[in-house]
Amino acid sequence: MGKIRIRTGRGTGTIEVDDEPKKWSGDAFKKIQETRKKAAANKMVHTGRGTGSRRLGDMPDPKARPSTEGKTRITGRGTGTRKSKNKGTQ
Repeated sequence: MGKIRIRTGRGTGTIEVDDEPKKWSGDAFKKIQETRKKAAANKMVHTGRGTGSRRLGDMPDPKARPSTEGKTRITGRGTGTRKSKNKGTQ
């Protein structure tokens, strides 16, 4: 893939990085999240405004996205509805 320029330092500088698909959501992010959790399973993380702590390995795994097939969707400005199709399922 090509290179893209990213602004840095309050917009005064630029760096060139490889243009690759972003992995901020969806299945790609869940895979990244799972590998990070396995790699750091013994680390402690703080919870509840810093008042509690637990091991990262004790936290639950990311869940699969539930199917929306056949469920009702709101359309327009909340005035119409339709049934979901099979496209958004896993």
